Amino acid sequence: MATFVLIHGAGDAGWYWHLVEAELRAHGHHTVAPDLPCDDDAAGLTEYADTVVTAAGDRTGLIVVGQSLGGFVAPLVADRLPVDRVDLVAPMIPAPGEAPADYWANTRYEPAGAFDDVFYQDVPAGLVAEAARHARRQSEARLGEPSPLRAWPDVPTRVLLCRDDRLLPPDHLRRVARERLGVTPDEIDGGHTPALSRPGELAAYLTGSAGAGSGWRCR
Repeated sequence: MATFVLIHGAGDAGWYWHLVEAELRAHGHHTVAPDLPCDDDAAGLTEYADTVVTAAGDRTGLIVVGQSLGGFVAPLVADRLPVDRVDLVAPMIPAPGEAPADYWANTRYEPAGAFDDVFYQDVPAGLVAEAARHARRQSEARLGEPSPLRAWPDVPTRVLLCRDDRLLPPDHLRRVARERLGVTPDEIDGGHTPALSRPGELAAYLTGSAGAGSGWRCR
C-alpha cells in the first residue's frame, strides 16, 4: 500500500485533507498531512519542504500530493525523498527558480470573474465554518524569493484540475500544465477545494492510475 504525503495550500492546515485521509486509510493506505509553517514570517519554500520531509520520515511507497500553493512545495519534496509519483490538485505549477509571488504575472493569469467565494462555493456550510476555524494567516514575507527548484524532478507527475475552479480556472490550468509540464490535466467537477467538496472522488483519483496521455508526465 502507498503512503500519501498531502500538502495543503496557502493559509491552510493539514486538517484540509481529513476526509480524503479517511477514505485512503479505509482502503489500507497510509497518510501524512503536516501543517506547513505558512504563518511564520521566517519560513519560505525550503522550510515548507523541510516540514513535509520531516513528517514523511523513513516511510516508503510515497505519493506526494500538492494542492494549490502546495504545488510549489511538492517538487521540492520529490527531489529529497524516494517518491513514486507526484499528483498536483488544482495547483500552482512552478517553473524552476520562480518565486510564488511572480507566478501570476509569469503565467499570464486572468481571474475567472469577481466572486464572493473563490474557495468553498461547493463545500457544505458546516465544513466551510470548520475550515474557517482551522485557517491560518499566510505570510507573504518570503513568497517573493526564488524557488530552490532547479528542474522538475524525474518522477511521474499528474495534474488534476477542477472544472468549476474560480481561483485557478480550467483554461488557465490546461495551458500552464501544457506549457510547463507538457501534459493535459485530468479533470473533475467542482471548485478549488475538492478534498472538502468531493473527498471520495478525489481519493478514488489518487488511488487510481491514468492512462498514457491523460495527465501524466512520465520519466
